[in-house]
Amino acid sequence: MNLTLGQKLFRTKPAERAHEDSQAVHGGGLNRTLGLFPLTMIGVGATVGTGIFFTMVEAVPKAGPAVILSFLIAAITAGLTALCYAELAGRVPASGSSYSFAYATVGEFAAFIVAACLLLEYGLAGSAVAIGWSDYLNNFLQNAFGWEIPASLRSPMFVSDHSNLTVHSGNFNLPPVLLVAMCCVLLVRGTKESATTNAIMVVVKLAILAFFAAIAFTGFDANNFTPFFNTDNSKGFAGMAGVTAAAGTVFFSFIGLDTIATAGEEVKDPRRNVPIGILAALVIVTAFYMLVALAAMGAQPAHMFEGQQAGLSVILQNVTGKAWPALVLSAGAVVSVFSVTLVTIYGQTRILYAISRDGLIPKTFQKVNPKSGAPVSNTLIVCLVVGLVAGLVDSTFLWDMVSMGTLTAFIVVSIAVPVIRAKQGPDAEHGFRVPFGPYVVPGLSIAACLYIMKDLPHATFRVFFIWMAAAVATYFLYSVRHSRLNKKG
Repeated sequence: MNLTLGQKLFRTKPAERAHEDSQAVHGGGLNRTLGLFPLTMIGVGATVGTGIFFTMVEAVPKAGPAVILSFLIAAITAGLTALCYAELAGRVPASGSSYSFAYATVGEFAAFIVAACLLLEYGLAGSAVAIGWSDYLNNFLQNAFGWEIPASLRSPMFVSDHSNLTVHSGNFNLPPVLLVAMCCVLLVRGTKESATTNAIMVVVKLAILAFFAAIAFTGFDANNFTPFFNTDNSKGFAGMAGVTAAAGTVFFSFIGLDTIATAGEEVKDPRRNVPIGILAALVIVTAFYMLVALAAMGAQPAHMFEGQQAGLSVILQNVTGKAWPALVLSAGAVVSVFSVTLVTIYGQTRILYAISRDGLIPKTFQKVNPKSGAPVSNTLIVCLVVGLVAGLVDSTFLWDMVSMGTLTAFIVVSIAVPVIRAKQGPDAEHGFRVPFGPYVVPGLSIAACLYIMKDLPHATFRVFFIWMAAAVATYFLYSVRHSRLNKKG
């Protein structure tokens, strides 16, 4: 049957076909090797990382001690979307995260646009966190050995301040490239090995954050919480205005929970384990963030956070008067960011795998090595691109693009909940369901995402629309003709 263009744009792939397709493509499907614990650790590993080590420096000058409320607001916002992901992951247990959810609900074209957003989220996040690893690695080497990486080998060639781009020929940020290469080696060996390594690193970095809190609390001073709200209105951040602005900043520390949903096809009993993994990761992440924020604010006055580099390390050094706690924290940050980079690259490869399996991009991305069970060519291509961006580009602009892609994908996921409930009906097999019906929580999630999105820089919107234009062109020039749904009739 020949479909009209409009029918092709809105055609959907039934959720129950996802696993069948994964086994039908060239090279076989992905192996179900992940249990609940390593799956939860993937979510925690993708979330707890660069953000918590840097975000206090950006958020406290806006909110003051009330930054604790900012973390709570951001956690609630992330939690609303996490609930939507949890239901959809149980109904569509496939690789691809929100891409697969969109394909099963709102149609092929919208799914491809979501896929383009996810490429921004995972690809640029991988590059950005790898750049952060470079800073902490240098800090660790200075504290441990009194040696630092030459400036020309830890500085980007292209630097942006959102309005101007400067080129520093001769500079190349080598450490993040080496980090991406190490992640590549682990990922091509297979998912089980990578997940085990990630779980170990997650346990280490949670222990490091607990270590920070334990020492910081020894210098706790309740006077640091007075006044609780920011009273300086020179930048419009006094009172709750500062709290909400800081919530937009710390929200980016919660990005990564959706990585659990990208592993749907490699999870044992995905309808049970994926929703539980998402919610468990959210609880763990929120608890540690609140703990660190409370300890940090109690250990030093709010005005000291502004412009403070390696802030958590400095707090420990000031509290104890010794260098070794800062050295331990820097080492923990090195492990932490390694873990985040590993998981974000993993998520990127699984999204590309899902898109390729559906015929919307070339077959190279869906070929799985029969020995390791990993999409090797896919992984090599992703690591090459992520490594080059990390070595050449400053992270300042990358984070805004990551946020834009993430928030757009979150909005589509929230829309998908009532749509898939209507499509599957009350008798469909499912596990977790979003409480209060299909509209309240998804509606609040959409509103929260739009609220945060409105404060992103105008340059981010311009680049995002250029990227979207390229995605639309790719869809009409290649994807719509090569879609596997064309062969399904």
